[in-house]
Amino acid sequence: MGDYSHLKGTGIALVTPFNNDLSIDWEGLKRLLKFTADNGADYFVVMGTTAESATLSAKEKAEILAFVKANNDKKLPLVYGIGNYSTQEVLNTIDQTNLEGIDAILSVCPYYNKPSQEGITAHFKAIAEHSPVPVLLYNVPGRTVVNMSYKTTIALSQHKNIIGIKEAAGDLQQIMRIAKYKTKDFLLISGDDMFTPALAASGGDGVISVLANSFPTHFQRLFQKASQNDFIGASEEVYPFLELNRFLYEESNPVGIKYILNKQGICGTQVRLPLLQASPALQQKIDQEITSASLL
Repeated sequence: MGDYSHLKGTGIALVTPFNNDLSIDWEGLKRLLKFTADNGADYFVVMGTTAESATLSAKEKAEILAFVKANNDKKLPLVYGIGNYSTQEVLNTIDQTNLEGIDAILSVCPYYNKPSQEGITAHFKAIAEHSPVPVLLYNVPGRTVVNMSYKTTIALSQHKNIIGIKEAAGDLQQIMRIAKYKTKDFLLISGDDMFTPALAASGGDGVISVLANSFPTHFQRLFQKASQNDFIGASEEVYPFLELNRFLYEESNPVGIKYILNKQGICGTQVRLPLLQASPALQQKIDQEITSASLL
């Protein structure tokens, strides 16, 4: 399969900063890239869910990808999100995307049409056989409705161009089964910040993180401790976020993390419809928790 250790550790699920008119805030994105790269990011994930990719045009996505490449001063590895409920549309998008300099694509389990496990398998095999770069699977049943079983994941891991999975089913036993049956080189990446220490203790390889947009150093320390088999210490790095993390999803991601990024002076709180900026009630909860946990 090859060595993909450069995709271990903390991947930043980058937000897309917007201006008041909801155009892309390029200066805000540049600040975010620098802040995370300087404070513990191991790689960038462009056009994940946190990027509000569902509300961005194909032209905007291409512009953002080009901008990240041009402003990736530390030359961190890049993962690019390409997913759809139509297999053919994913293949078309791969063909239309400049994948030069991309280390892997992240492709979400097909959503909306609720395929069988066999359909999921056929979908990802078609993508892996078509893609000129390696493929990371993304299982997030909270958004897609259907869960990709550990057996499906393990079967797909046999494909030479499928190198790992971002697992966000919220099921520790499923994580452990993947860890038990996967090959050594197949990457097991957390898609849920709070599950990261448990995944690391089970033999996992990292996280694609929402919180790390604002708090990358905590995750850098988490993996340093995990590498020394200090899993209690690794867990202590996420304990301060146990309450805050659930607020980030109360009005849907990335509403909460953008509010925190604004408090840090990195970018604004603007999101595109159908999402709305954090309500006063949510702002108050986040402010109280940040103060209580001494996070900023």
